[in-house]
Amino acid sequence: MTTAFSEQEAKAALNDLDGWELSDGKNFIEKSFTFDNFVAAMAFMNKVAIVAEEMNHHPNWFNVYNRVDVALTTHDADGITQLDFDMAKAMDGLI
Repeated sequence: MTTAFSEQEAKAALNDLDGWELSDGKNFIEKSFTFDNFVAAMAFMNKVAIVAEEMNHHPNWFNVYNRVDVALTTHDADGITQLDFDMAKAMDGLI
């Protein structure tokens, strides 16, 4: 099992990501993605779904029209791990 990052480790790792933030509860990294329309938002979610299956790491997310809000955590570790940062980088790469 992967070990959860401390708050300081998570904050340091965020420096390598664009637009991601530590949640108020400190157990998630979060970002909102905005697209031109609903179809583009859904296309992004479908691309992420394929990556998530390959990584066996699935995001918590919420979609309204052209926006996709994402919160990443590693449930097995009860916190944020390197897997969440790897997923965040993969998601950013799909834009």
